[in-house]
Amino acid sequence: MAEPAFPDLPLLPLRKGVVLPGRRTTLPLGRARSLALGRQLRPGDRLVVAVQHDARVETPALADLHTLAVLAVVKDVAERKRGFFLVVEGERRVHLESLVAQTPFIRAQVTVVDDEGAGEEADVLAESLRTRVLGLGLEKSLASSLHAADPSRLADLVVGWVDAPQSAKLEALHELNVTARLRMAATLVTEAKARAEYKSRIDSEVRRELTKAQREQMLRGQLRAIQKELGELDGDGDDPNDALQAKLDEAELPEEAMEQATRELKRLRGLPAQSPESNIIRTYLETLADLPWNKRADAVLDLDALAATLDRDHYAMDDVKSRILELMAVLQLAPESRGTVLCLVGPPGVGKTSLAQSVADATGRPLVRVALGGIRDEAEIRGHRRTYIGAMAGRIMASLRKAKVKNPVVVLDEIDKVSSGGWSGDPQAALLELLDPEQNSRFQDHYVDTPFDLSEVLFIATANDLGGLSLPLRDRLEILEVSGYTVDEKVQIAARHLFGDQLERHGLDEKVSIDEATLELIVRDYTRESGVRKLTQTLAKVLRKVALDVARDRSKSELHIDEAYARNALGKPRYFDDALEDERPAGVAAGLAWTPVGGSVLYVETTRMPGKGKLEITGQLGDVMNESAKAALAYLRTHATDLAIETDFLDHWDLHVHVPAGATPKDGPSAGVTMYTAFASLLTGRRVRSNVAMTGEATLRGRVLPVGGIKEKVLAAHRAGFRTLVLPRRNGVDLEDVPESVREELEVILVDRMDEVLDVALEPADAPVGFGPGSAGGGEDASAAV
Repeated sequence: MAEPAFPDLPLLPLRKGVVLPGRRTTLPLGRARSLALGRQLRPGDRLVVAVQHDARVETPALADLHTLAVLAVVKDVAERKRGFFLVVEGERRVHLESLVAQTPFIRAQVTVVDDEGAGEEADVLAESLRTRVLGLGLEKSLASSLHAADPSRLADLVVGWVDAPQSAKLEALHELNVTARLRMAATLVTEAKARAEYKSRIDSEVRRELTKAQREQMLRGQLRAIQKELGELDGDGDDPNDALQAKLDEAELPEEAMEQATRELKRLRGLPAQSPESNIIRTYLETLADLPWNKRADAVLDLDALAATLDRDHYAMDDVKSRILELMAVLQLAPESRGTVLCLVGPPGVGKTSLAQSVADATGRPLVRVALGGIRDEAEIRGHRRTYIGAMAGRIMASLRKAKVKNPVVVLDEIDKVSSGGWSGDPQAALLELLDPEQNSRFQDHYVDTPFDLSEVLFIATANDLGGLSLPLRDRLEILEVSGYTVDEKVQIAARHLFGDQLERHGLDEKVSIDEATLELIVRDYTRESGVRKLTQTLAKVLRKVALDVARDRSKSELHIDEAYARNALGKPRYFDDALEDERPAGVAAGLAWTPVGGSVLYVETTRMPGKGKLEITGQLGDVMNESAKAALAYLRTHATDLAIETDFLDHWDLHVHVPAGATPKDGPSAGVTMYTAFASLLTGRRVRSNVAMTGEATLRGRVLPVGGIKEKVLAAHRAGFRTLVLPRRNGVDLEDVPESVREELEVILVDRMDEVLDVALEPADAPVGFGPGSAGGGEDASAAV
């Protein structure tokens, strides 16, 4: 008769694997309920372990579980980055009576199940099984456990130890008769021993084949020596095919590739030297021989050296450098782990490729760059099949051939510029296998036509905008955002890196100097970009004038570049802080936009004229911005009374919205709040404060919804001179990504509703500027360019 039920116990359902009494097992926890259980358990606690019928069931009920389970004791609980690992030891079989709770983890009511059929026959079978298993040479701990085990526990230990399918182990778990369970264990041991003998026989045959190949190679060398003595070889006695054979032998090709090469070399030996096919085969074999099948760079993962190199080569970007160090630390602790593919995303000129170069320099790996921009043919990635004339390996194999090692740093430059498909295949689909750590250990180039291991390559992709990438490809990338620089950061980068590099390029020495005030002038008045590429070109322009002056008069070799000299070299300023002008009329609001090359400021201009309520929208606005304008106007009409606006204003006026520059297409959801503010300013006659910029999506109910690209937008506003920003409240967490030096100079106001925006953005109602809601004039002023 079964023992009384235990008090309800925690239950851990297993998708796969079987825990048997007496056997210690490590169990990974992944599901939410299992993780909650892992956080509660401590060594010494007891739980029930049950196997699911169907591993795909996420939340199993009693019908989804094998009701014969195992009561186990927790030996250890280990928390890892991706979850928990439990070490448990099975104690005895129990029967699941019911599930009494599902949250935060499953709890079950169980009763103990006793063994059956123990007796003299079981003792004899146990002794026979023990002798048989101990003769296989076990580790001491397992051998000791087998010596001390009773027949029931002995059967469970052997079934748990032997390499057998899960179904067989489940059958042994459900077998309550000890004698029958011992017979099952003996059968599993016999089958496992037979499989091991079969594997050993196959390994022996493979070794014999290798010995045969080595003997053929020795005989071929002797034949060559005999031919040389007889004078049967042309010229100096060297056979080009033999040189190619030696090169292939030196390359240490894997077995599959060597078989392919040997087959092709045999064909080559049978072809006349003048045959076109002879040259095709020779080129193919030379490609195989040049690939680094087993050559590695002596990579050194010194995290301190890597951190020092990143800090030396790149100013700021602390978050990006920290993420790179974290990923390198994982490679240091787990060298055999399948690597993550980094993707550095940001505007041009922010240092994405140079970050990859710093990683290569610090780790001692060679760097090769694969330019993916504009690729439309899948064969550029996978190579051409050798059936085509002019076939060649793809760019990946070509880069490894150039690197000469199998563990270089490969920069996949401009991955966002790859075509998404066409008549010549889909290059993005070809990249899926290449960038999947679970598949690229056997990457197959069409030209090479044999698997090549790319798992040791450190891939670093760069991109300006991931919007054009397919979702499966984006899912394979570890995205690192590399945003733009502030004015102060650009000044420091120019002083520490760019100016010295340009002095050397222009043949000038360190006697030519520049101060930070002049650098700040160049940054503010001549470069408005997220990166520093234009800043580099501008410094080069200044130094070209310096080089001309020094070449004409050597006494000027100690020239100091001040603000006047820089203005003289660069001409009139290219950028002005229009956002700070006090004369901006009512109806104009400053919005913030995100672009693939960083953030920017967009002005929304509105005007009105006598008419019948027509709404005109210009400036090459997309569908989303057109709808934002209509939604903002609809909300304004609904709340016209609250803003002291004539409710029938559309019966007398036509409205016009324009977003310069008209030649640039624009679209996105971020302009809703700006459109609403511009309309409100136009119709109330209250100007928008000159130092306020804003972003956010607006709804018909007046809610302000969050938008993306906050860091880039805030940096753009700071560069343009704005000091008050209106952002959606739910974007407040994104301000952590903005450099502290920028945040300290800005007043950021977070809002939930559009009426809150007007309290911040519009000048007081008692001091309107421009024209009021009842004025018939002023439309021309409202549309003035900003």
